[in-house]
Amino acid sequence: MAVQVGNPAPKFSAQAYVRPTDEFKTVSLDDYAGKWLYLYFYPMDFTFVCPTEIKAFDDALGEFEDRECELLTCSTDSHYVHKGWCDAKEELASLKHPMLADITKRISMDYGLLIPDKGVALRGSFLIDPNGVVQWVNVNALSVGRNVEEVLRVLDALQTDELCPCNWKKGEETINA
Repeated sequence: MAVQVGNPAPKFSAQAYVRPTDEFKTVSLDDYAGKWLYLYFYPMDFTFVCPTEIKAFDDALGEFEDRECELLTCSTDSHYVHKGWCDAKEELASLKHPMLADITKRISMDYGLLIPDKGVALRGSFLIDPNGVVQWVNVNALSVGRNVEEVLRVLDALQTDELCPCNWKKGEETINA
């Protein structure tokens, strides 16, 4: 079943690899209560498009923090594989946001992203508000990476709590209805 905007985000709790401290720890949706969360899924470690996205989002971490939004990424690989990938891939060596391990594939299923015959998740993106409600969903094919600027643009629009026209950007007028 697909996750719908306006509904509570599916709860989760799983091991994550946290690169800056080089540790494994349990991470749950409840850890982000009262905060905006950008939760994004990618198919698997040791692939080609995935590290470009993870690095791009990590490079923009300060912009998310300025908007009081946490970043969390997730794949169906284990936390040990996440660590091995970060150790092996130069562009992931300085990763600053956690990598959730969905080895049971339950989280990917709950978020409507699992491709059962491949055992991986689609490139799903979810902006979850401080009350745990999904405010934006975007899903890309396995072969197409996301656009960090678009995620930030949508986050900015959601945080205005106003009507925002097509192509609206932070600082522009919203719609007075």
